[in-house]
Amino acid sequence: MEKQKYYVQMGSGEISRVKYHNNDEFVIYATEEDIVQLREAFDEANASGIRTFFRAHIPIVPYHNDSSNDEYDSNMVKAYKLVHDLGDEQTKAHIADMGILENDT
Repeated sequence: MEKQKYYVQMGSGEISRVKYHNNDEFVIYATEEDIVQLREAFDEANASGIRTFFRAHIPIVPYHNDSSNDEYDSNMVKAYKLVHDLGDEQTKAHIADMGILENDT
């Protein structure tokens, strides 16, 4: 499969082939299969985030004992790893500088 250029915005989980506004936080080159994997990571992080939101309204469950937070973090690290692996040199350098993958790679 041929790789295409995509623009990725991590905060919103946006993946686009068209650059507009501020959707170009990261640039990646990916196949459609790669994009499916990245979309799944974003979707799983979103689902965990929703569970975390509801858990936040139960004061007896501390943050550090909440598996939804751990799932969210894990899914975001997975997404960052995919973006790093598929990214251009600037994307790879930026994510490496963040240090988010240090314990994962």
